[in-house]
Amino acid sequence: MILHRFALVSAVLSGVAVLAACSSTSSPELRASRPVIHVSSARAASDISSCLQRMIPSAQATRDQGSTELMVGSNAWLVTLTPSSYGSIVKVQQSSSDDGGVPEPELRFDIARCTT
Repeated sequence: MILHRFALVSAVLSGVAVLAACSSTSSPELRASRPVIHVSSARAASDISSCLQRMIPSAQATRDQGSTELMVGSNAWLVTLTPSSYGSIVKVQQSSSDDGGVPEPELRFDIARCTT
């Protein structure tokens, strides 16, 4: 269990280059972007969603075909929580525009905190 948590936190904290562009990204484009974070958690998607909404006041949740999506900032981050037989799969995608909202290090910390 400790090894799994170490691997989870390690995966969450691993760095990925930030995309840079000038225009905002639409939801379909955001959903098609490469995940910045992709981890599994033993926690239920509803628990992770509640935790993230407490930690990130700008997060807005919607449910879509069994998954929960949280938009963070003005279309800057998309967090998709999908139930699995183990708990949940967490996928975080970033738009190419920076809205000056939640910085990546803060979001990574919040994801790590809410998934463990």
